[in-house]
Amino acid sequence: MPKVTKIVVTGGPCGGKTTALTRIQRDLAHLGYTVLVVPETATSLISGGVAPWTCASNEDYQKCQMLLQLQKEQVFERAAEGMDADRVVIVCDRGELDNKAYMNDEEFAHVLSFLGKTEIELRDDYDAVFHLVSAAKGAEEFYTLDNNGARYESVEEAAALDDKFIAAWTGHPHFRVIDNRSDFEEKMRHLMREITYFLGDLAPFEIERKFLIEYPDVAWLDSLPNCERVDIVQTYLRSEPDQEIRIRQRGSEGNYIYYLTEKRITKNHTRMELQRRLSEREYLTLLMQADPAFRQIEKTRYCLTYAGQYLEIDLFPCWDDQAMVEIELTQEETEVHFPPELHVIREVTGNPDYRNAVIASKPKGATH
Repeated sequence: MPKVTKIVVTGGPCGGKTTALTRIQRDLAHLGYTVLVVPETATSLISGGVAPWTCASNEDYQKCQMLLQLQKEQVFERAAEGMDADRVVIVCDRGELDNKAYMNDEEFAHVLSFLGKTEIELRDDYDAVFHLVSAAKGAEEFYTLDNNGARYESVEEAAALDDKFIAAWTGHPHFRVIDNRSDFEEKMRHLMREITYFLGDLAPFEIERKFLIEYPDVAWLDSLPNCERVDIVQTYLRSEPDQEIRIRQRGSEGNYIYYLTEKRITKNHTRMELQRRLSEREYLTLLMQADPAFRQIEKTRYCLTYAGQYLEIDLFPCWDDQAMVEIELTQEETEVHFPPELHVIREVTGNPDYRNAVIASKPKGATH
């Protein structure tokens, strides 16, 4: 069976998604991938006469759209698994959580019940999500309604909708926001760097920076629409000296996704990271291989999108005066931005004392 990866390309109005999908197909095909594209579901439904204004209600329409989206993705996944190919990438032109931006909380809860799914199941079913920021945020002179007959939003409305899309996907383990800090061509190159880095084809190495911060205001974090709380249980497995193998339970409110991550130290001390999803059964089986030299880590993670970057704020039960912020980058020279409410103590990138594995090796109750 081929290795199948499913990603979402999403974004606000006039973000460049149409051009991006063409670029992804072309560039990944040149790298040897078989690329399948799941077309945007809303476009096909609305063009066929099924729309929020023709259905009994917006909620009824969203049930139709999200059900069809699920079925389409299942068909593409089934087809991909039987293909004569080594590596298949399924690219979804928008994903299930995009629809959340068009519903209130009550409608969204009803749709989830109708589908028999949780929000975490829908969100984390994708391997990675890439959001192209609307031209209405930072490139207003290029915002136009002319190239999309279904687009009707003003600049202000487009910017607000863009924020809703970002909020809907915040909390995904690999969510990247591609902003408008440079020209459009560089925006497309930025997107392709993020995708190829994620796939591990060009540079399967992580550039991760860590910062020690003062313990944040949790009530403030919980109040933010672009911030999502995730509970993580992390267990280290027996491994070779140059390896670090861990499994994670990730989710909230009894709904969890499971991952296995392997990190290897190369000759030049660069860390290569490989990750794959696990079933619950696989996760429970691997727990039997836990390394007794490490205690299990339980932490609360707040995923926060800010200034086009994805900050992961980790709160450990053994720390009451500090916390950790991590951010993954594709270029070392990228400047990291923090909201003023977060107070940085110092950068601890490369400091072995602040690696999760070191924290896990300390006696329970140790704080520093």
